[in-house]
Amino acid sequence: MKKLIWTILLASVMIGASAQKYDQLAKTPPMGWNSWNKFGCNVSEKLIMQMADQMVASGMHDAGYEYIVIDDCWQVDRDENGEIVVDKDRFPGGMKKLADYIHSKGLKFGIYSCAGSKTCAGRPAGRGHEFQDARTYARYGVDYLKYDWCNTTTQEPKSSYATMRDGLFAAKRPIVFSLCEWGTAKPWEWAKEVGHLWRTTGDIVDRWDSMIDILDKERELAKYAGPGGWNDPDMLEVGNGGMTTEEYKTHFSLWCMLAAPLMAGNDLGNMSPETAEILKNGDLIALDQDVLGKQAFCFRDNGDYEIWVKKLDKNEKAVCLLNRGDEVKEVQVDYSVLLKANDNYWSTDPYKLEDYKVRDLWEHKEISLENKTAFVKMAPHSVKVYRFIKK
Repeated sequence: MKKLIWTILLASVMIGASAQKYDQLAKTPPMGWNSWNKFGCNVSEKLIMQMADQMVASGMHDAGYEYIVIDDCWQVDRDENGEIVVDKDRFPGGMKKLADYIHSKGLKFGIYSCAGSKTCAGRPAGRGHEFQDARTYARYGVDYLKYDWCNTTTQEPKSSYATMRDGLFAAKRPIVFSLCEWGTAKPWEWAKEVGHLWRTTGDIVDRWDSMIDILDKERELAKYAGPGGWNDPDMLEVGNGGMTTEEYKTHFSLWCMLAAPLMAGNDLGNMSPETAEILKNGDLIALDQDVLGKQAFCFRDNGDYEIWVKKLDKNEKAVCLLNRGDEVKEVQVDYSVLLKANDNYWSTDPYKLEDYKVRDLWEHKEISLENKTAFVKMAPHSVKVYRFIKK
C-alpha cells in the first residue's frame, strides 16, 4: 500500500512539475572541493567535517571555494519505500546533520548520485527515483548535485538528465545541477537547458598527458560556455602528487582560462605551501570568476607552443602562453599583438597598448611596457599568464 501511495504521489508531482532549472545559479563557475580524486570510496562523516573545517582554516573559503561535495559511496541501499539509505557506519549522524554542519561554516553542501540503475561504485543510483531523491536532497539541505552516467544501458542522456532536472525544480530548493555524462552525447549542445555544468570528457587522471589531452578537447567548445552553464573538463588534481609543481600551475592556469568549475580534489588538511599558493592564486581565480563568463580560445598553435586568450569584463583580456614541450623555450612576446587577439584571429577593435597595464599573474607584478616586445624563457610544461588591465 505504501508503494502504491508513493507511486500516485510521484505521478501527480511529475505531471505538475515545470520543465525548468533554477537559472539564477552558477552565474560564475562553481568553486569547491570534491572527495573523489583523493579519497575515492573512503568517505565518512568525520572526513567531510574535517574537510569543511580545513576549507575555512586554510583560507580556501576566503579565496572563493564554497561547495563541499561528497562523491560516490555515501549510500548503501533503498528501504521498503524506495528511500535512499545512508551508510550509517560511515555517516552515523545522517546527511541532514552533515549539511547543517557544513552550512554552519558558511559553506554549501554537495552530494552525488547517478542517472543509471547503480552508481559507478555499484551503489543504488537514481533511475526511477528522480523526484523522490530530489525531495530527499532538498530535505537534507543539498546545494549541489553531481549526477553521473554509469550503468545507464539504453537510456537517452538528455531525457534522463531532464527528468532529474524536473525533480530538482519540483523539490523547490535551488540546487546546482552538475551533469557528469563524460561528453559522449555532446551535452554542450543541449545541457544548458538542463543543468549548470556538464562534463565534456572522460575522467581526468593525475598526469600531465591526461590533463593536456583534456585541454585539447576543449578547443572548439568556447561558444557553449557562459553564465549559468559551463563546460566542465573535470575536477582539479592539484596537490595529489602525480604532476610537478610547474605542471600543477599550468593545470590550474588552463582551467581558469577555460572558465572551468574549480573543484579541488586534494587533502585540504595536508597541503604543501606550493599547493596552497596555486589553489589560492587570487589573480588566476579572478579570471575564472570573471562576470563576462567567456571561455578562452586558442589564438595561436605552433605545435609545442600555444597562446590562449580569454576575453574579460570591462574590455580587458587574459593571455596564457603554454609550453607543452619537454624542453625550455624562449619565445618572443608582442604585447600589442596579444592585446588585439580575438577568436577571429585579428581584432578590428581600437585596442591601444598605452591604455593598458599588463600584470604577470604568477609573479604578481606589473610588466614594463617600455618595449612592446620581450623575450620570455619558459620551462617545460609551464605557462606565463598575463592580464591586460584598463588604466
